[in-house]
Amino acid sequence: MSFSAAAPSPRARSTALDLGAFVTASPSSFHAAREAARRLEEAGFTALRETDRWEAADVAGDRYVLRDGSLIAWSAPEGASTSTPFRIVGSHTDSPALKLKPNPELGAEQLTQVGVEIYGGPLLNSWLDRELRMAGRLALADGSTVLVETPGLLRVPQLAVHLDRGVTKDGLTLDPQRHMQPLLGFAGHDVLEILAERAGVRRAEIVGMDVVTADSQAPALFGAHEEFLASGRLDNLSSVHAEVEALATVARGDRPETAAGPAPIALMVANDHEEVGSATRSGAGGPFLEDVLVRVHAALGGDEATRRQVMASSMVLSADAGHAAHPNYPERHDPVTRPRLGEGPMLKINAQQRYATDAVGIAAFVAACESAGVPHQHFVSHNAMPCGSTIGPITATRLGMTTIDVGLTLLSMHSAREMCATADPLLLQQACAAFLRG
Repeated sequence: MSFSAAAPSPRARSTALDLGAFVTASPSSFHAAREAARRLEEAGFTALRETDRWEAADVAGDRYVLRDGSLIAWSAPEGASTSTPFRIVGSHTDSPALKLKPNPELGAEQLTQVGVEIYGGPLLNSWLDRELRMAGRLALADGSTVLVETPGLLRVPQLAVHLDRGVTKDGLTLDPQRHMQPLLGFAGHDVLEILAERAGVRRAEIVGMDVVTADSQAPALFGAHEEFLASGRLDNLSSVHAEVEALATVARGDRPETAAGPAPIALMVANDHEEVGSATRSGAGGPFLEDVLVRVHAALGGDEATRRQVMASSMVLSADAGHAAHPNYPERHDPVTRPRLGEGPMLKINAQQRYATDAVGIAAFVAACESAGVPHQHFVSHNAMPCGSTIGPITATRLGMTTIDVGLTLLSMHSAREMCATADPLLLQQACAAFLRG
């Protein structure tokens, strides 16, 4: 029996179910960052605030810092100094969604609808006929923010085939303005009042919001031997979950010195806004990661010259889900390089540098996989198909570090409900842990 055909091990099954629990707790980027922080605190990590001054004692050991829907955490080994390099694993907390507009109250035919716009590049048809949660943050008049989430209150109903006979011949065409406004209930409901009640605040206190929709259906294992996991937001909470658990594992373990000195500082970054270009204060195109790296190095006693030396010897693993070869569309993939579900994380390679992976990075990731006993595979696009991108090239451009793009294989990417192999979340987690150890 091949590796991919084998029934998932109990540990792989447990990891996949834990990923499902992480997704359920993370219906928005803000919730994902908070859930990651909660798990890290359980593992012994301590929060730092960006508004405080950081001294050497503050950045030693296991720390994390939040910025909006993004999180950075690190584990500094004993003896870390101004010559200690970083090993970084990065991901993103956001996913394609429907995002509430500032004035979301709509209505027609004696029904209340919620005004939304399209966030990222969702497969719109997959959002039809699903009960959708609302989740995100509310900004209050006193300057504070609160997180909010609801159960599955919304639904975008599809037009019946009897009223659109051409759909079976010509396919479904959806206008994002006219056809994607969800129903909330009969006429008279107030969206903001519902959000305020769920958040435990008064409606009049709300002065701003960042609220998206998420599938309310619980993640589930399926298949003949439960070899698959179906869930919303696997792109890219599968990577966030892997790096959180990997960093906690590294922090708990022994960190033997290398020939060059102490083990590297193991660091994870989970950025927001990748699906819309990353050009925000908490996205990979913004200054968050560089800010933290500069401050950690300065707190250890370094200056700009020593920091640039450290950056040159540091390395980034950009973990973002990628495409498995689709059995119904084999012609959409490279004829030779065909990543498959259940066969481990893939190295994402692109000649136009839409992915940052190069030969040096390949060697580093292969070494990490071999150290962890994890299989790996490759991904390249079909030459006639445009290639996506992720935080890898952006991070490499900002920091100048060797950067490797990798990812767990998915089918149904950018659907409201995606799928992966049950075996793969554990394999990605193990590979990330081995990379962080250096």
